[in-house]
Amino acid sequence: MEKNIEFALKIKEIRERRNMTIEELAEKSKVSLDVLKAMEDGEIIPSLTPLTKMARALGVRLGTFLDDAPQLGPVVVRGGKPNNVLYFSGREDVTNATNLEFHALGAGKIDRNIDPFIIDVNTEEKDYELSYHEGEEFIYVLEGEIEVEYGKESFKVAAGDSIFYDGVVPHHLHSTGEPAKILAVLYTPY
Repeated sequence: MEKNIEFALKIKEIRERRNMTIEELAEKSKVSLDVLKAMEDGEIIPSLTPLTKMARALGVRLGTFLDDAPQLGPVVVRGGKPNNVLYFSGREDVTNATNLEFHALGAGKIDRNIDPFIIDVNTEEKDYELSYHEGEEFIYVLEGEIEVEYGKESFKVAAGDSIFYDGVVPHHLHSTGEPAKILAVLYTPY
């Protein structure tokens, strides 16, 4: 997909800088070789779960895949509208749809431990699988309402509400009707 070509090239560049073959990355990350090849060719839209697994296998932060040019000083984003926007699927098993629009608020900040995003959530799903990854997620709903399936529980979180949870517990996030907008702060150890 044209809109994620830069992203695809960045993933391939990071893998090659680590002197890792795509087969080695598939084995180490437990992400299928077919998904990795299609991702590096810019053919599919990944979800956060394989990206998190790939980041860990490559020894980088999740945000490394999203950064443009590292900055030593603070990163300022005016009006909640960063220049770079990435589009992802909200599901690990669906790679041909764009359900989440990520506006990276920390892109370029070197040595960060968290990745803040404004995310437009355009998914009202009835059939999905829970996914998991190492780390933590803090979600603050700016507009609309989302539902977070977390283990065997379900939480509806509306504008002005927040939820903070461990990523190792299987989970899924989607809007409950109209599109929602959230502030997400992700911590993924590497």
